[in-house]
Amino acid sequence: MEPMTQQDRHITLIGAGLAGAVLATLLAQRGWRVDVYEKRGDPRVQGYGGGRSINLALAERGRHALRLAGADEAVMKHAVMMRGRMVHFLDGRTDLQRYGRDDSEVIWSVHRGELNVVLLDIAERAGARLHFDRGLSGVDFDARIATFTDPRDGSAHQVAFESLVGADGAGSSLRAAMKDGMELGERTEFLGHSYKELEIPPAPDGSFSIEPNALHIWPRGRYMCIALPNDERTFTVTLFLPNEGDPSFATVRDGNDARALFERDFADALPLIPRLEQDFERNPAGLLATLYLDHWHLDDRAVLVGDAAHAMVPFHGQGMNCAFEDCVALAEHLDAQPDRAAAFAAFQAERLPNARAIQQMALENYLEMRDRVDDDDYLLQRALERKLAERHPDRFVPRYSMVTFQRLPYATAFERGRQQRELLVELTRGHHSLDTLDWAAVDETVRARLSPLPADA
Repeated sequence: MEPMTQQDRHITLIGAGLAGAVLATLLAQRGWRVDVYEKRGDPRVQGYGGGRSINLALAERGRHALRLAGADEAVMKHAVMMRGRMVHFLDGRTDLQRYGRDDSEVIWSVHRGELNVVLLDIAERAGARLHFDRGLSGVDFDARIATFTDPRDGSAHQVAFESLVGADGAGSSLRAAMKDGMELGERTEFLGHSYKELEIPPAPDGSFSIEPNALHIWPRGRYMCIALPNDERTFTVTLFLPNEGDPSFATVRDGNDARALFERDFADALPLIPRLEQDFERNPAGLLATLYLDHWHLDDRAVLVGDAAHAMVPFHGQGMNCAFEDCVALAEHLDAQPDRAAAFAAFQAERLPNARAIQQMALENYLEMRDRVDDDDYLLQRALERKLAERHPDRFVPRYSMVTFQRLPYATAFERGRQQRELLVELTRGHHSLDTLDWAAVDETVRARLSPLPADA
C-alpha cells in the first residue's frame, strides 16, 4: 500500500463522547482533517443526556492524554481530589485507606457530562468538525460509504470515508457493522451484579455532607455502596447489588425495599440520602459486563477504541483512563506507520494485551472493594505493602500505584502485582502484626525475588 499523502489524512470518528473528543483533538493537532459523528444532540446546547453517569475517576494515564490534548487545565477546574477510600464499617466506624504515599498520589472525581462538554469545545477549537444527531445506521465497507440517520426525523445521510474509528462505546454501532464482514471474536461476560445511582445533596450550609476528598465505600461482602464527590458539593452514590439472591435487585424492588436495606446495612448513609426512595425508583438499573474482542480493526477501513473494543467493569476507575491511553497510542501509531492498516495493526498489538490486563484487574478490584477492605488479613498485607514500598521504592510498587499513578503498561503492572501479592501472603503467613516480622529476612527476600522496575513510561 502506498504511504499516506497529505490529502489522504482524513479520518471519520463515530461517537463524540470522551474518547471521541480526545482522539479528535489529538488528530486535528497533527494536521488530520477530522469529522466526528454523534447520534445524540449537542450536550452544549441541550444539556448532557448521555448513557452511564457513574462519576469517573481521573488518574495519571488519563491526565497525560489530557495534557497532550491541551485539556488538563480546563478539566481540572471541575475535578475533586480523592486521597483514598473512606471505608464505612457496619458498626459505624470509618477508616481512610490512602491510595498513595501523600497528596502527590491521588485520583480525581469528575462528572462525565461536564467533562464531555469541556472536551468537545477543545476538539472544535483544534479544528475537528462535529456532527450531532447523526447515528451510524449502516456501512458499505467496499464502497467506503457510511450511512447516518437523524433520530429527530429518520432522514438518512450518506458520507464517504477513508477510515472509520469507533469511539462509540460498549454498544458500538461500528462494531456491529464490522461483525457483518469479519469475525471479531466478540464475547461479553456479565458480572451478575447491577447498579443504581442515588445522590447525597449538599449540607444545609451548602458544604459537603461528608469528607469530600475521598471515595466512600460501604463494603458488605456480596454487595456495596460507593460515593464520589462532585464539584457542586453533592455526592453521586452508586449501589451495587447482585441480580439474584438476598439482598439483590430481585428482592430490593422499590423505594420501600431500598429504605429497609439501608436501615439494616448502610445506616450511616441513610440520613444523607433524603430522596432515597425517589432516586431508587426513578433511576434505571445499569448492567455491568466485560467485553472481549480478538480483533479491533478491519484492515485500513475501521478500528475500535475504548469501550467499543474492551468495555470493562468500573471498579478500578480505569475505563476512561484506558480509553484516553488508546487515543494517544492510536494517534502515535498513525504518525509512525507508513499506512493506516499497519497503524491499526500496531495499535491493536500494543493495546489489546494491556486492555485484557486492566479488564482482569477491574474484576479483581470489585472483589477487593466489596469483600476485603475490612478484612484483617487484607489490612495486614496492605500495611506490609506500604512498608515495603518505603523500604524498596525501586522494586516494590503497589499494583494500585502502578496502575493509577504511573504509566507502566497495564500488562506489566498485572504480572508484577501477581508476584508481589504472592510475596505479601507468604511474608505475613502466621503473623498478626508487622512487629513480629524479621525485617532483615524480609528485605533479603524482596531483593532476591523482585528485580528493579523499569523507569516509568
